[in-house]
Amino acid sequence: MQLETATILEHRDYGAGYRLLRLAAPQIAPQVQPGQFVHLRVPRLEGCVLRRPFSVYKAADGVLEVLYKAIGRGTAVLGAALAGEKISALGPLGHGFPLDLPAGRVPVLVAGGYGMAALYLLAKRLPLTGVVFVGGRSAPDILCVEEFEKLGWKVRIATEDGSRGVCGLVTGPLEAWLAEGRGQGMPEFFACGPNGLLEVVGQRALAGDWRAWLSVDRHMCCGVGACLTCVVKLKDSDGAWVWARSCKEGPVFECRQIHWDRAEEEA
Repeated sequence: MQLETATILEHRDYGAGYRLLRLAAPQIAPQVQPGQFVHLRVPRLEGCVLRRPFSVYKAADGVLEVLYKAIGRGTAVLGAALAGEKISALGPLGHGFPLDLPAGRVPVLVAGGYGMAALYLLAKRLPLTGVVFVGGRSAPDILCVEEFEKLGWKVRIATEDGSRGVCGLVTGPLEAWLAEGRGQGMPEFFACGPNGLLEVVGQRALAGDWRAWLSVDRHMCCGVGACLTCVVKLKDSDGAWVWARSCKEGPVFECRQIHWDRAEEEA
């Protein structure tokens, strides 16, 4: 983990309310693993004590890229930041996705909305390509498809209004693919998106006796495990449960670890 004063190299509209932020962060960028995040202090929001967490979209050559949507005060203010400005960055934080696939596994990525951006670095660094299932409310919410296809991944799309891909939830084409025989090998799931989607993916993996690595969606205030606002309920080895901090022990957990009924109550 590094505390670094990063420089904004580029900050532009990505379309449909999304923005792309490129940062020169030579200390943090080389350390980032897929699924980790960075905590940024938003410029001109100095009155707020807390930083804002952002998943890392790309990390290479000393540069970090974040793809985000303005959904609150912090991201709305961040949208006004300009190239050349400095921004305090803390990271990389959390535990990300594993990259050591067992022999005979087919990587299956499942994303909801801008969870697709959080899975791009994973797709780039996994030892082999597989299939990506992405869902959103409408066509503008389907992100980064061309980026994944350039890496050699097959992409299947679902939108709730039917404006792109299959009409319905992303679990529809996922179930269809599994019913088709799921290609060659046993699926290994990696998912990022709303907790409802993660729970469904986890349940499907359990039913097939497969593994699923899920990046849980929690509000992360401090980012370093001190405030305990992002806890999730996990099963322990004795079948009881324990609390875990999604910013510290997570945000990625294997589906067998997560105690979903309490997680949904806390969501």
